[in-house]
Formats: sequence, structure tokens, C-alpha cells
Amino acid sequence: MRQTVALIGLAAVIGLGACTPTVRLQVDPIQIYAKLDADVRVRLDKELQDLLAENPNLF
Repeated sequence: MRQTVALIGLAAVIGLGACTPTVRLQVDPIQIYAKLDADVRVRLDKELQDLLAENPNLF
């Protein structure tokens, strides 16, 4: 009797485990348009050079 109940319980657990729902998430690609101005890059490079000159042990 105990073995029958144990087998029924085991079968129920296995059966419920097989029915777990699957969630799938699909994300469409996002296009990002960005334009960097050459002047901004030059200013950033100059600021970085000045920062490194002031703090040589920064990196």
C-alpha cells in the first residue's frame, strides 16, 4: 500500500514537473543613430590630456 502511494506521488511530481510553463521573450532590434562632432572629440581629447598631465598616477 505504501509503495503504491509513493509511486502515485512520484508520478504526480514528475507529471507536474513536465508541465512547467515556458516563457520566451523576444526583443526586436533597436536602431540608434548618433553623430559625434569632430570638435567635441578634440575637446574631450584635450581635457583628457590635461587631466593626465595633472594626475600622472591616475592609471
